Amino acid sequence: MTTRAEKIRELPSGEACPVEFTFEVIGGKWKGILLYHMINGKKRFNEFRKQCPSITQRMLTLQLRELEEDGIVHREIYKQIPPKVEYSLTPFGETLVPIILSMKHWGEQHRPQVYENRKERESSSSLNS
Repeated sequence: MTTRAEKIRELPSGEACPVEFTFEVIGGKWKGILLYHMINGKKRFNEFRKQCPSITQRMLTLQLRELEEDGIVHREIYKQIPPKVEYSLTPFGETLVPIILSMKHWGEQHRPQVYENRKERESSSSLNS
């Protein structure tokens, strides 16, 4: 089985592509969204489930574990019954906030254009069928 570290393709210089590396850390369907929801503070597991209802429990667990492994997210376990676990950005994770907010801004600004492009493409492909 390939480890996450082995997935990063190295350039001829021996270094991994920085953009590819960044996508390995925060890429995928859910990591950026989870990071966005932690910008304003700690979140509990079930809060993520409410904010992202289409993520499975297993995928949420995997994504949070990977972010924790990379030092982006801190997991705090409270010794109580029922157990309470909170997730928050580490100081290192907070360095990603400008990137996540830039992605949010880009999405707000360009969503109409992307939807229009998709709509045009769908209508032209249905005419060609």
